[in-house]
Amino acid sequence: MARQQPIELFMPPNMLKAKVGGGLGGVDMAAMKRAEGALDTLKSEFGDWIAEDVKVLIAARARYAKTPDEASRGALMRAAHDIKGQAATFNFPLIARVAGSLSRLIGELPESQPLSLSLVDGHVNAIQVIHRQGIQDTNDKMAQTLCAELDARVEETLKPKK
Repeated sequence: MARQQPIELFMPPNMLKAKVGGGLGGVDMAAMKRAEGALDTLKSEFGDWIAEDVKVLIAARARYAKTPDEASRGALMRAAHDIKGQAATFNFPLIARVAGSLSRLIGELPESQPLSLSLVDGHVNAIQVIHRQGIQDTNDKMAQTLCAELDARVEETLKPKK
């Protein structure tokens, strides 16, 4: 039987732990309070930001309706995707849901197929209504019904034809 070498264990240093101080200090509550204060200050601007995003979406929709080419479709996709990513932060989760549905439609429908302008309009109009009415409650029955209907129409449009 061959002679066995002793087992040697090597523990690599935890560089992340060393950089953040080893976790002994805990969370800096003063920094947390400052961050919360900064966020509260920014919240007053959220309404303006979402309103601007909605205007960009409306303009992109109008551009696509006038000239349904690759560039205008891309602009519509960017506008919808931006709203999808930001609306929940701006306390409009239903707008994020509708914009996500629109993004899915644009992104998954082959570029060789034109977008249904009436379906795009349904999404854009829904976003406008939710914004104008200030609907932030995800349990709003009317908004839920509208979102479900738009999702169903997108699913139907994307479903392969037999």
